[in-house]
Amino acid sequence: MTTSNQERELVVMVGATGALGETVARRLVESGLHLLAVGRSEDDLKKLVNSSEHMSYCIADIGDDSAIEKIKAVVTKMNRTVRMVVHAAGVPVAGGVLEANPLALSQAINIKAGGMMRLQRAVDSHLVRGSRLVAVGGHYGFEPTAYAATAGVANAGLTNLMRQFSWALGARGITAHLVAPGPADTERLRNVANTRAAQRGISVEEVFDELKEESAIHAFTTPQQVAWGICLLLAPEADAMAGSSLMLDSGRRRGLP
Repeated sequence: MTTSNQERELVVMVGATGALGETVARRLVESGLHLLAVGRSEDDLKKLVNSSEHMSYCIADIGDDSAIEKIKAVVTKMNRTVRMVVHAAGVPVAGGVLEANPLALSQAINIKAGGMMRLQRAVDSHLVRGSRLVAVGGHYGFEPTAYAATAGVANAGLTNLMRQFSWALGARGITAHLVAPGPADTERLRNVANTRAAQRGISVEEVFDELKEESAIHAFTTPQQVAWGICLLLAPEADAMAGSSLMLDSGRRRGLP
């Protein structure tokens, strides 16, 4: 059944203009939702939303508390149920734990965990039973490495936060979920690979080959696979996954939960 633009429920998403996020955003629109993309760059946001009548945007810095009222004002004006919130903001690559600036860790936590808190507060009055809070936090939060300090620490904190949201909002029928992709062949991963290559005196391609070997299927995770996983959470049956982490790491995790 075709859903009119006015009837569409809302997905509010941070990170929709990124390499991974754009694929997720378009898949959510195809699923029947209207996308409200939140970000700092109006040019990037306009480029995205001009491609579909089922997309709108809000200019806000999710790393600052001012984003709460800015997002809230736009959502209130649109007057739609918020079916899903997706926080897919990336954090700067600051190198490994031995060389990363300690301040970079707090900045990463502010964007990841702090940003998710601001997003929830901005849309809370428009959440209903069956709404989903979804955070994208890579697998480094579960499998520590010496080469990705900001991603590892921030995503570990984000995992804990989403479980807290699950308990705080569960009585209202609102569920919180973490999606944990493995590495994807993006500019961000190449920055990480460049750091490893420089430290060890090998080529970036050699680092990429090693990263693939860390996967049970010797592959990177694709944006399309992440989009599939997030859309899976729209199903009513996903209530059973409240507070869970959906591992989309192509078989990288070795430890038990």
